[in-house]
Amino acid sequence: MTNANRPLWRSLLSAVAVFFAAGGTLLAQDAASPPVEAAVGAANTAWIMTATALVLFMTLPGLALFYGGLVHKRNVLSVLMHCFAMACILSIAWLVCGYTIALGGSGPYIGGFSALFGKGLTTADSGGEGIPDILGFAFQMTFFIITPALVVGTFVERVKFSAVMLFAVLWGLLCYAPICHMVWGEGGWLLEKGTIDLAGGVVVHITAGVAALVFCIMIGPRKNPAPPHNLTMTVIGTSMLWVGWFGFNGGSGLAANGAGVMAIVVTHISAAAGALTWMIIDVMTTKKPTVLGICTGAIAGLAAITPASGVAGPMGGLLIGIASGAICWFFSITIKNKFGYDDSLDVVGVHGVGGLVGTLLAAVVMVPAFQGVGDTGIGIGKQLGIQALASGFTIVYTLVVTVVILFIIKATVGLRVSEDEETKGLDQSAHGESGYDL
Repeated sequence: MTNANRPLWRSLLSAVAVFFAAGGTLLAQDAASPPVEAAVGAANTAWIMTATALVLFMTLPGLALFYGGLVHKRNVLSVLMHCFAMACILSIAWLVCGYTIALGGSGPYIGGFSALFGKGLTTADSGGEGIPDILGFAFQMTFFIITPALVVGTFVERVKFSAVMLFAVLWGLLCYAPICHMVWGEGGWLLEKGTIDLAGGVVVHITAGVAALVFCIMIGPRKNPAPPHNLTMTVIGTSMLWVGWFGFNGGSGLAANGAGVMAIVVTHISAAAGALTWMIIDVMTTKKPTVLGICTGAIAGLAAITPASGVAGPMGGLLIGIASGAICWFFSITIKNKFGYDDSLDVVGVHGVGGLVGTLLAAVVMVPAFQGVGDTGIGIGKQLGIQALASGFTIVYTLVVTVVILFIIKATVGLRVSEDEETKGLDQSAHGESGYDL
């Protein structure tokens, strides 16, 4: 029987059967496909894995090259060694007890000790961010690594290697980890107060800056400070830090979404504005735009936008970049020269001051007038008070803890190399090697 001779009712029945068969197939495919939550979780996981690599890249080799180019050629390997060895020893310290102190549980001041040696960490997502717990552990470990490593820039060319290693562990566990919990951890005191600090203006930059100031005062100035031996290395290191900062700030929301994209955009704008501001001041004061100046200004802009990158819009990024470039220049040049402390590579003036500037300005740039996306119901004044409280407490706590740690180190392994070792250079005297050909 041809289709033309088929009764109408049979044709209709066939059409209905095809319709339901197709519908059943589509429903089966939909049931078999991953739910939306799983797809979002996979995207978040992929991005935070990338961000973790970017933040580690900031220390190795970014920060190592940035600092390495700024010292005398007799000390370049020692600086690279400090950063490299810190990354190693701090990774182990984070696993043993750093993670549990910082983020291992709920409480106002520390996370507790339930996650010693990574106990309980699995590939499951218990936090609801859509990423495995072990990935959160790894991402935060890179912050634990870079924060003490920032302090390297203040004591270069004159510190004992044993002192560097002991400082990294003690300071990471006793200073960084508690502040990390108070600002980012579940039930943290400063978190509950409403502190805005997406990626570490308080946790990373203010703590590192205050520790650097204490360290450079207690260890004393270099005997024979020298100009940078290789600014090409410094430019390369700066560029690596700039790119790595996209993971630093863009990954701190723990999601591959629009907020992460905005954090990356404002980070870039602030870095560019900070670099240009410092360069312009260089031209106004020395008549020449310097490579060292534009690199330092970029780092100042990056440090300053870090706490506010979760609430700032493009205008806020521009404002913070300009403010940090100018204010950090003033502290790194004018204030440092006036008081005479040998902050060798301007950790205090760039990271400490930059972190403080950005932390306070977060209360301003969060408002819609600056394209901000923060909670405007609280008001600029009240939020500024919260930001000042977090900054002030962190400054005092870090100062006290760092002084105690350095007295312990001085009484045990000692802080400073001998004058002969300093004159010879740490590459040879501490490591028996030479980086002169770099």
